[in-house]
Amino acid sequence: MRTIGLIGGMSWESSAEYYRIINQETNRRLGGVHSAQCLMWSADFDEIKRLQHEGEWGRLGEEMKAAARRLERGGADFIVLCTNTMHRLADAISSAVNIPLLHIADPTADKIRAAGIERIGLLGTAFTMEHDFYKGRLQQHHGLDVIVPDESDRRIVHEIIYKELVLGIVRQESRQAYREVIARLIERGAQGIILGCTEIMLLVSDEDSAVPLFDTTTIHAVAAVDFALRSE
Repeated sequence: MRTIGLIGGMSWESSAEYYRIINQETNRRLGGVHSAQCLMWSADFDEIKRLQHEGEWGRLGEEMKAAARRLERGGADFIVLCTNTMHRLADAISSAVNIPLLHIADPTADKIRAAGIERIGLLGTAFTMEHDFYKGRLQQHHGLDVIVPDESDRRIVHEIIYKELVLGIVRQESRQAYREVIARLIERGAQGIILGCTEIMLLVSDEDSAVPLFDTTTIHAVAAVDFALRSE
């Protein structure tokens, strides 16, 4: 079993889900009282959030590289970054260590392609929906047609993440708002929806959408178990 190195705390709400899913999936496959071999470096999200909104991506990159190095020194065999947004810094993280980074977009795209879907809607933070680091990888590496909500809907999705979900607040009014955003993406031809922020799975589930939802938290966590248990 390989040791999983988790960079978490962004937010701890979703990082707790990663830890739960990884260990439950490991136990499901191996039985008995097996659990995953893993290490986690958990950031203080208040500082991360501030730097994100101030556009200080260089400083954030240094923070993420330092976290990855700590995990490598601790014995991790590969890195799992427990957040979609911070994959903007995936290349910087990979360059800082000699162990692989399991990119969240790749197993997500594999699931989408396996479902026969080509046009996919993307929900996430404004950084994920508006910048190219995530959409571009899905388009260029996996041939997917990615669409995002319009400006007003992007604002709704982003604010609910940062004002509620990262704090563990789940409101029915916010669930309804997400349902309406999803419905508008479907009207534009989305055949499925990526829950491209690791907290969104706390708010919406399959019953909230007329098309398949792709929960990146679960997909990424299960992919980590796949890699950890893969034969050498």
